[in-house]
Amino acid sequence: MRRIRTPLPVTLVAALVIGLTSMMPAPQARAITTPEIIASSLSTECLDYEVIGICVWLRCSSFGCTVRTSIRVKHYIPELVVSSYENTGDNPWTEIAMLSPPLGDALGGGSSDVRVAHEHVNTRFKNTDAIGHPGGAFYDFISNFGWSCDSPAVPFKPYFLSTLDALAWRSGIPEMAYPEALIPGRREMGTLGDLWSPIYPRSGFVSQTHDYKTAATTAQRAADIVTRRGQPHVYSPLVPRGGDNSGRWPPDPVMEGDASTHKWQRLEPDKTMSCSIFPDGGENNLLRDPGDYAWTLWRPYRCCKKRGKKLLFFTGG
Repeated sequence: MRRIRTPLPVTLVAALVIGLTSMMPAPQARAITTPEIIASSLSTECLDYEVIGICVWLRCSSFGCTVRTSIRVKHYIPELVVSSYENTGDNPWTEIAMLSPPLGDALGGGSSDVRVAHEHVNTRFKNTDAIGHPGGAFYDFISNFGWSCDSPAVPFKPYFLSTLDALAWRSGIPEMAYPEALIPGRREMGTLGDLWSPIYPRSGFVSQTHDYKTAATTAQRAADIVTRRGQPHVYSPLVPRGGDNSGRWPPDPVMEGDASTHKWQRLEPDKTMSCSIFPDGGENNLLRDPGDYAWTLWRPYRCCKKRGKKLLFFTGG
């Protein structure tokens, strides 16, 4: 028998319904495999490769100094596979599911359709994992030739597992008291007239009737956590280093609705070879039972091959 043991900031009735849902036998989940995920990382549309300028380096030795140049490029790199799924232990990425078994307070999942005045309505919960993308190794390899950038993301490394972050992910503590969670209009995902959900508190619970929007919201929240340091969650930060003299200009932390910080590629269900930010149109026809989803998080980099100790100047945006 599966059950939830967690101090939830929702109604007692909603919590009981979610617990009862988690005890019911779950339908067979769809799954995506590692070879399929690697193949999806070859999307030229998501890569969005462009030569944007040159870098000019000063290289000195005991025989004097010379000036050398290298091309400056920009493109996106697949860094994380972010899965958002219904029942604990049922990550749709087949080879990774074993990393998130039911553990301690991280038991069960499901949703509630309870309607009580002045209380949460249609509360849904998603487990969420962010794992290093296996296709990133290819981009690291070709970066050695000076025509592309690399990423610090380590393939298959678990950067965020919601089962290990059970207190914050299942209670919203302490972020339920943050200004972003209390002030309407701050850190909202969606568009005017079609707001999906607030980003804060960054937990697995979303008051939302649409399952795809719920899953996308929790995926966005996980990416928001992982790409920053010092967050009140159990995770491994993915924060690349860079700077002008390194010849490497990494992206800013993920921000909802901002393509200059990230893009999403849907992997499951109905894998695509294109990328976009949320809202991405998937909400129009992608409702699945069980509600298990996965996306690739692509992030933009600018770089040039280092050919000296000092970067004199560079061109391009």
